[in-house]
Amino acid sequence: MGGYNGGEVASKLAVVAASNYIENNFNDVKDDKEKILNLIKSAMEYANMIVLEKARENENLDQMGTTLEICLIYMNKAYIGHIGDSRTYRIRKNIIRRITTDHSYVQELVKDGKITKQEAEEHPKKNMLMKALGCETYAEPDVLYKNFLPDDIIVLCSDGLTNMLKEAEIYNIIKSNELNPEEELIKKANELGGYDNITTVIIKN
Repeated sequence: MGGYNGGEVASKLAVVAASNYIENNFNDVKDDKEKILNLIKSAMEYANMIVLEKARENENLDQMGTTLEICLIYMNKAYIGHIGDSRTYRIRKNIIRRITTDHSYVQELVKDGKITKQEAEEHPKKNMLMKALGCETYAEPDVLYKNFLPDDIIVLCSDGLTNMLKEAEIYNIIKSNELNPEEELIKKANELGGYDNITTVIIKN
């Protein structure tokens, strides 16, 4: 988001800042679920501050921003941090389920009952974000945790993937490509247009 290479700069800054923050502070909170969630929230708030500071230093990066997904696996639980319209899914047995909610304009319309989920997929403002890192002084990420059971699969991906592939297609590609599902997902999304950057991370239990 924002200017030439602004999104790329913001995303790299956010990933490094958030991961370093978690690594440096995890030992202080690892025995308490609520503290782990607060750690992830604080890491995202810290990343937001770093992105804002960099934007203020360089006018070419003004108004840059990024979405961010965090997944911390610990003691058979997946701790999730989320802001923007990148997504986290969980595949369990034969079902793929989205476990984050897009911070987007069309998601608000769906929530209010003004449009259906199907209409949201084709809405002209589907990529208009209500929240992201680097847009406001205070970030407001969602944090949650889910059980991470044997054979579960966690999928983190940007909208560059989900704008091209439906959830059922994502599921089928992952299930039919044991070795390199990320590469196959990105390849398929690019074949269908691939007009945005595509990030995919898959975590198997």
